[in-house]
Amino acid sequence: MRIEHVAIVGAGFSGTLQAINLLRHKGPRATLIERAGAPGLGLAYGAAHPSHVLNVRAGNMSAFPDDPGHFARWLAERGVADAAHAFAARVTYGEYLRELLDAAVAGSGGRLTVRRGEVTRLDERVDGVTLALADGEKLEADAAVLAVGNLPPHDPPGLDPATLPGDLYKGDPWAGDIGDGLDDADTVLVIGTGLTMVDVALMLEARGFGGKIVALSRRGLLPRRHAAGGAWQRIEERPATVASALVRRVRTRAEAIGWRNAVDELRPFTQPMWANASEAERGRFLRHLRPWWDVHRHRLAPQVADRLDAMQARGQLEVVAGKTLGFAAQDGAVAVRWRPRGSHGEAVMRVRRVVNCTGPLGDLNRTDDPLLVALREDGAIRPDAAHLGIDVNGAGEVIGADGTANRRLFALGPMTRGAFWEIVAVPDIRRQTWDVARRLSNAHWVGGEGL
Repeated sequence: MRIEHVAIVGAGFSGTLQAINLLRHKGPRATLIERAGAPGLGLAYGAAHPSHVLNVRAGNMSAFPDDPGHFARWLAERGVADAAHAFAARVTYGEYLRELLDAAVAGSGGRLTVRRGEVTRLDERVDGVTLALADGEKLEADAAVLAVGNLPPHDPPGLDPATLPGDLYKGDPWAGDIGDGLDDADTVLVIGTGLTMVDVALMLEARGFGGKIVALSRRGLLPRRHAAGGAWQRIEERPATVASALVRRVRTRAEAIGWRNAVDELRPFTQPMWANASEAERGRFLRHLRPWWDVHRHRLAPQVADRLDAMQARGQLEVVAGKTLGFAAQDGAVAVRWRPRGSHGEAVMRVRRVVNCTGPLGDLNRTDDPLLVALREDGAIRPDAAHLGIDVNGAGEVIGADGTANRRLFALGPMTRGAFWEIVAVPDIRRQTWDVARRLSNAHWVGGEGL
């Protein structure tokens, strides 16, 4: 199959790196299509507040798997001391990505084009694909890559957005207006206690909000801070199973060496373990181990953890565990019915605003994204078994409703979590974009990789 032109849908981290890597592998020309925001930034870096920092040290944030020190050198050239160990601001990382993209376009000789627009349909032809844009234009390519990033979160249980005015409920935690109109007598309820909640809390504080922030999730677990894990004897072989046995094993290891170390020592084996697990085993992992995995795997920079601790210490931030039951507008506020964890009774809290930080949507059956809806209805893509995103094979080729892989349509990034699980952080995505670019460039045959 001859591929001379690749269309990449989405110019966030995944799409940007896919385009750059196609050039680096001397592959087909590429058109990078972005519907909103600045190409090269995406939601993670384009919507960041100056107070938001990366959750990984700069030494492990290079865009290129073959040059792991690239970002640290870039920072050092800009005067950052001990750059490899620094937790850089996310807006700074956005500048790094945008600089890489601009340089790639400038040096591509016309082989890389950035196009503004929203892709609403993608149809396969015998010899390629046709992409229809919202403005009526059509773009033809030999293959396409879906790099759509994270989708907006589900509305919390019991909440109907139609019953709450926009001033009371913010379904998009990255909207620039979530702090507008608040004063220090107000209480903001944040649904979710993960990294997005941390970003929202720090942003509200940085903008001068002095009121109360209540963060609620089922277990009330906060991300842990980065810290030295100490010395311990790491496992050397991949555990033989996922599922209930792994849950017991990780809990046992956590008692001996701590949760942080118990999770860290599995990193080299996570993707193959997930790939070899049955659907039932993956389900057990998601139900019983995922909450603990997430808070120890996706950690906070020390300076962020310090700010969060200070907000809790002075009573500005309160973290509670429970389940939301209902929301009702009431005299310019929201009456929230909820059930505290471990209780059979209901409680009610009155808040000025509710912000949804429950995490990204992954279920294709619940998204209203025009392109993904059209592809799903056409049978070109299907949800993975766990409904975490788009079903793909190990090469990143999407799997259609008939169960066959499509050699002309690929997917990258967080929406491929169902196949790879660990595919939301830079170190994992940079490897994935590298591998897919090599395949599209036929560079995977070098060194026998295709044999």
